[in-house]
Amino acid sequence: RRSPRALVLVAACLLAGLLGGLAGGRLAGPGGTSVSVVERSGGTAAEAADGSVAAVAEAVLPSTVSVEITSSAGTGNGSGFVLSEDGYVVTNNHVVAPAVEASGRIRVLLSDGTRETAEVVGRTSDYDLAVLRIDRTGLVPLAFADTAQVRVGDPVVAVGAPLGLASTVTSGIVSALNRPVVAGSSQDEQGFINAVQTDAAINPGNSGGPLVDLTGAVVGVNSAIAQTASPGGGPGGSIGLGFAIPADQVVRTTTELIEDGVATYPVIGVSLDSSYEGRGVRVAQGRTSVGEPVVPGGPADTAGVEPGDVITAIDEQLVTAPDELIVAIRARTPGEEVVLTVQRGRDAVEVPVVLGSEPSD
Repeated sequence: RRSPRALVLVAACLLAGLLGGLAGGRLAGPGGTSVSVVERSGGTAAEAADGSVAAVAEAVLPSTVSVEITSSAGTGNGSGFVLSEDGYVVTNNHVVAPAVEASGRIRVLLSDGTRETAEVVGRTSDYDLAVLRIDRTGLVPLAFADTAQVRVGDPVVAVGAPLGLASTVTSGIVSALNRPVVAGSSQDEQGFINAVQTDAAINPGNSGGPLVDLTGAVVGVNSAIAQTASPGGGPGGSIGLGFAIPADQVVRTTTELIEDGVATYPVIGVSLDSSYEGRGVRVAQGRTSVGEPVVPGGPADTAGVEPGDVITAIDEQLVTAPDELIVAIRARTPGEEVVLTVQRGRDAVEVPVVLGSEPSD
């Protein structure tokens, strides 16, 4: 059972309902003919007004990059942005994974037109983030917004390289917060994102680029879009449903990747019953393929959670499917205390649980 609110991303499959913005190909016009994009110089532009999309673009574009990959499987591109002046860059894991897994090459195209070979400092499929390092200094990093201050309706700007078109800017609003999105093309590559939803146009190639507010602060890392199939059976264009990894999660995870080379994620230490169709999410009642339903000595066991308990909320946030509970937990920090609302028989009890930690893949 899957709740309608739990959106699924298959990062590398263009036929999926949701896909990551990794682009590889050419622009096509009517009938599938190729279209060339020719840049033309114009007159001198007027100075952009503070708080305008134009002003945001001027501030953010110098810190936004294109990420180009080459591997035995072919070529592709995504986006990214500068984390530090000494060469750290963030992008999505699904952008660089094909090159990493096939011993390919990753290059970063900077706003000044130069290309630099990049090494992967660390990456995590659990949060669909990767940190790259290039041999450059003097770069201008972007600042991060406070996720707690982001509101539905806030204007935002997406910057990146859709279909390889570097320095593309689109605008919209924050359409929703805390949208549970499951990202990944396989069970082994699934990421769980408590996403910021936006109607700013995001297309294949935008993955890894910044979604910023009107001060130029990063609200999130663009990671996924909803798409419908075109009449010909291929993917359609943007339909105004884009999803970004929130800023606070990006900061925590990229800091771990830079300092330790690996990231961690919080756990409660239970197996969930995917066959359960009642209200809430049920802890497995017996031993599963991964072990005991409640990990002995784990956070849930220590707190008193029992096999067969039905979890209906976490910190008063209702959960109706396993993916929703996992996303809500992954949005927290190891060591943080959460309160699970548990239905046990006829009784509803509140169970405080201190989250444990596991290393990310």
